[in-house]
Amino acid sequence: MQSWKSWTKVHGLGIGLCYLVLIAVPDMRAQTAPVYKVDPFWPKRLPNKWSMQQIVDIYVDHEDHIWVLNRADDARPDELGAATTPPRSECCRLGPEVLEFDADGNVLKAWGDQGYVPGWPGRLQTIGVDRDENVWISGTMPGDSIIKFTKDGKFLWDFDHRGPRVPAEQVKQDNQQTSTFPPGIAAFEFDEDAREMFIPDGFLNKRILVYDMDTGRFKRGWGGHGIPLDEVDNDPTPPYDVSGPPPDQKQFAPALHCAHPSRDGLLYVCERGSDRIQVFTKQGKFVKEFFVHPSTQSRGPNCGGIWSTKAPPCGTVYNLTLSTDPQQKYLLVADGTNNMVWILNRSDGTVVGSFGGNGRYAGQLHWIDSIAMDSKGNVYTGEVEDGKRIQKFAPTNWEEVNRPPAVRDR
Repeated sequence: MQSWKSWTKVHGLGIGLCYLVLIAVPDMRAQTAPVYKVDPFWPKRLPNKWSMQQIVDIYVDHEDHIWVLNRADDARPDELGAATTPPRSECCRLGPEVLEFDADGNVLKAWGDQGYVPGWPGRLQTIGVDRDENVWISGTMPGDSIIKFTKDGKFLWDFDHRGPRVPAEQVKQDNQQTSTFPPGIAAFEFDEDAREMFIPDGFLNKRILVYDMDTGRFKRGWGGHGIPLDEVDNDPTPPYDVSGPPPDQKQFAPALHCAHPSRDGLLYVCERGSDRIQVFTKQGKFVKEFFVHPSTQSRGPNCGGIWSTKAPPCGTVYNLTLSTDPQQKYLLVADGTNNMVWILNRSDGTVVGSFGGNGRYAGQLHWIDSIAMDSKGNVYTGEVEDGKRIQKFAPTNWEEVNRPPAVRDR
């Protein structure tokens, strides 16, 4: 029989270890990444037989209302049977291109379409809602810019800086001039405390520009890794080689799909053309970078464009949202090639979770292009091309994610 002294020596260590694990658990649990499940009944059916088209961007306002761009450019005739005379089928017809939903998925406001006002974007791309409930939208056709409305759709202001309306193939790369945006404006985001607007000018060019959001005056800009604008080249970007480590080039690689500021003064830039997130201060100093699933082809001759049947889409960082817990611990990345949402630690870029997967069922994704989070941790995803839907994913452990780190006994 084992003696009490020897049992205590061996098993007492186990008791001590158990005690250490128990007191460590609260801190470990506080670092748990969010876990999500899809809400298959969100949103509710659109009214007036409106069709759901490409959900190219999503923005959650301070009331947790969800604003989306319902881009109608590529609606198919079989989706618009109710719009013929006489109606060929029960559903559907084109609806407004700006939609506001409440948390239950009801449409609250809807307005806007081609010809709505002079300067309405030829191809919608990005939406933003400021703290005064003004709605801003941009587009990616030559001649497009950013225009500002009340939440009821009344025109307020045009950012301008428009290039000429010419065929897209006539637009040339020019990373040094800051007076116009010849390819249109793909993305933008606000820093309302500073009254500044960040524009990742990266569908053709490869730079970040900052403008006064009230006057439209240019303030500053930079290229990849924080290089000054006069060092940004106007050369074609070389292909992305997946046979080795990620090509860590100094210049940005188009497309740049987003630029989102954090509460602690950093700016997170979606560099889809390099499967990468670059992080800067708001003044343009390079801080760090994260590669996201870098084995995915991100650019080059095998990358398909819109509706390509011969080559797939490319790149992983289509968009991202910062989590809305107090520390903004996580980045949730919309990967439109792998059709995944990757959950990254914001501090170091490590992947700590994911959801999605290519498919048409609830909870799967096809051509995800946009993502946003509300104050309760709910995630909204938008799909473009022939995906054409918005989905809501609810967190199963949001209280755990928000729990502050435990104070260890000393």
